[in-house]
Amino acid sequence: MSTKFGRLSEYPRVPLSVLPTVIQPMPRLSAELGLNLSVKRDDLTGLAFGGNKTRQLEFYFGAAQAQGADTIVITGAVQSNYVRVAAAAAARLGMDMHVQSEERVPDVDATYRHSGNILLGDLLGVHRYAYPSGEDEEGADKAVQAIAEGLRAEGRRPYVIPLAPGHPPLGALGYVLAAGEIVAQLQASGTSIDAIVMGSGSGFSHAGLLFGLRALGQGMAVHGVCVRRHAQAQAVRIALQCAELASMLGLKAMVSEQDIKLFDGVLAPGYGQLNPATADAIVLAARCEGLFLDPVYTGKTMAGLMALAANRTLPEGGNVLFLHTGGTPAIFAYGPQLQHWVEP
Repeated sequence: MSTKFGRLSEYPRVPLSVLPTVIQPMPRLSAELGLNLSVKRDDLTGLAFGGNKTRQLEFYFGAAQAQGADTIVITGAVQSNYVRVAAAAAARLGMDMHVQSEERVPDVDATYRHSGNILLGDLLGVHRYAYPSGEDEEGADKAVQAIAEGLRAEGRRPYVIPLAPGHPPLGALGYVLAAGEIVAQLQASGTSIDAIVMGSGSGFSHAGLLFGLRALGQGMAVHGVCVRRHAQAQAVRIALQCAELASMLGLKAMVSEQDIKLFDGVLAPGYGQLNPATADAIVLAARCEGLFLDPVYTGKTMAGLMALAANRTLPEGGNVLFLHTGGTPAIFAYGPQLQHWVEP
């Protein structure tokens, strides 16, 4: 672990991921987009269909074990990747899993409510609760705290994984470490990168990676594609998390306002809702590279990358790394919608 990450080694961590994940070239998609494009395969982190949440949860489960917890309580969207991986980690570690599902996506069908991450959670034996709002992080956090209090009254020792700002961003530490992994891989291969493009939702992966790169003296641009909220609100969130990371690690501020680059041009109509640009990106990645992207995160991120290439924010012929954060099971929850975009 790099000494440039300050006090990071002081935070307990449970290894859940198969690391390092590979970086692969994408020659056919590069030719389509006029870039030299590669992909960091964090969809292959190993646990329960992988994804970026595995890196984040290593630190939350480390804290849970340090506190002697026997139960995990978490809140997330109905088709949450975070919940799926947390449930798998809880199963591996012999802990109970209590899940609060928020209604973030309107007008969903039966497929959405029963397949994908929902099916996997049921196989993992999660205990489910419902929360009616999808845009009330503070209310959702209060509700999971109430669930935890009820479990304590039954003699359980719950650990709550929080959602809203105001809590130390432990999950971001996973992507501070990922920054070191990426830099080591690039140096070993003699490769330089002009820009990284990644999804920006909770902000933990985006803030952690950006902070880690700057701590290592790496100046490449990190473009976050908004998948949950508009760029202005997301920029405030990323800045706060980067400041919190500096405090947690005992380091000076590493990230400037100019470092936080966000694009919300493919967000509409909102979180978890498929749009034509995202559907086109999903089909293109599959047919050019055999790479599966999901409608919520990675599909929108690739759609954003394509837009940034088209408007020359990403330089023509530039070396660009696409961070594949997983989310593969959610594809199946959107099957009926995606079928409309698949030509025979």
